[in-house]
Amino acid sequence: MRVSDVLASKGSNAIFTITPQSTVRELLDTLADHNVGALVVSDDGTAMLGIVSERDIVRKLRSTQNARDMAVSDIMTTDVRVCAPEDSFASLMVIMTEHRIRHVPVLDHGKLVGMLSIGDAVKHRMEQLEFERDQLNSYVAGG
Repeated sequence: MRVSDVLASKGSNAIFTITPQSTVRELLDTLADHNVGALVVSDDGTAMLGIVSERDIVRKLRSTQNARDMAVSDIMTTDVRVCAPEDSFASLMVIMTEHRIRHVPVLDHGKLVGMLSIGDAVKHRMEQLEFERDQLNSYVAGG
């Protein structure tokens, strides 16, 4: 199973981005509007400059005055763990587990093609396990 399979199973190929010049106020609105936990930071929607997540907000803004007026570039993570569509699902899970991250951008030759969350990965794995269970039940039942 590949990362591309997980992307395909999401049912939506929407990638939510924000510019580095945007304010934290705009970031909070965008996260809430799309009901997501992270946004890719990009000037053009295809080239990734970084990522900004709920964890970045909590860790970097907890003692900052006027935090809502800060720029996203001030709090974004630039050392981003990424994967490619042809990478294995197992390698995606290793990235998320070893680095304790919940969101992994998917890049194809440097171009942003998707974003996978831990929820996407768990949902896909559950669907796979249910399919395997149904196949085994069918086999055991002789059908």
